[in-house]
Amino acid sequence: MAVKPDHTGTTPRRAGLAALPTPLHEAPRLAEALGMRGRLLLKRDDLTGFAVAGNKARQLEMLIAGMCSSGADVLVTGGTPGSNFCQAAAAAAAWAGLRCVLVYAGSPSPVRHPNQAAAVHWGAGVRWTHDADRSSVDAVMEKVAAELIREGRTPFVVPRGGATPLGSAGFHLAAAELDAQLDGPATVVVGTGSGGTLAGLVAGAVALGRRLRMCGASVSRPPEETARRVLELSRGCARLMGTELPRETDVTLDDARGPGHGRPSEEGERAAWLALRTSGIVVDPVYSAKALGAVTRILGDRRSDPDHTTVFWHTGGLLDAVAGWSHDDQ
Repeated sequence: MAVKPDHTGTTPRRAGLAALPTPLHEAPRLAEALGMRGRLLLKRDDLTGFAVAGNKARQLEMLIAGMCSSGADVLVTGGTPGSNFCQAAAAAAAWAGLRCVLVYAGSPSPVRHPNQAAAVHWGAGVRWTHDADRSSVDAVMEKVAAELIREGRTPFVVPRGGATPLGSAGFHLAAAELDAQLDGPATVVVGTGSGGTLAGLVAGAVALGRRLRMCGASVSRPPEETARRVLELSRGCARLMGTELPRETDVTLDDARGPGHGRPSEEGERAAWLALRTSGIVVDPVYSAKALGAVTRILGDRRSDPDHTTVFWHTGGLLDAVAGWSHDDQ
């Protein structure tokens, strides 16, 4: 049978992929450019140090450790060809000496997205759904797992984006890491797609006594849908870690989708330009740029408070940024 990634009963282990803690950098010129009077800090999860995985290294070091302890030998996950998580999962499986099969929505294209190309270079096998709807990946992953079982393999099936309580546990720990780097309360803004990152941060913030206000910029799904997913995941993560269960009011989401998932927004492009020119920071158009563009809207009146601290959680996405630049140049 296929192994599922969310077993409880023991404290989750890390596989040791990420170089932690990641730095927390001051960004006064970017804050000024965004019209903020308070302090702006950048949590540099683009510098986790594993492959080009960015923040995904935190999820994957939990998932890979769980996979190895379960006796599974094939990692099965999926998404779109541009998925940061898929290429990172392929790299993590290669690091652990495990096989990886990725299920991509749609059909092969003559031009590979850099993330897809990277995943193939990491050694991943690829299957296509021949259906552009991202949700088509879910059923095909189960089909692939069944085929692997018939071949005598033990697959470890991870949902799109690594959004499981076990994967989110990496960000429960990350909340404590950030809290140790700060000297007081703060508002934290992070791009949110499948919800695993925000879920772990929310669960971790609740465990710390809610000194940190975790806010997501929803780039993939309607905020109401994303909030439900995040709350469910955060509670599962809290149960796994043995901490207080988050409440509905602990989940805050802004609608940062713009024209839609995977499509740059005007707000995000402006924020990306400001980040480059004021801080030398590269943010990708799919997640981080849209989240950065939403910061002042999320802050509301706190934007004008000179005593308020805001942390922008930079999740990485370098290859997505390269793809975005290539698209702009054509």
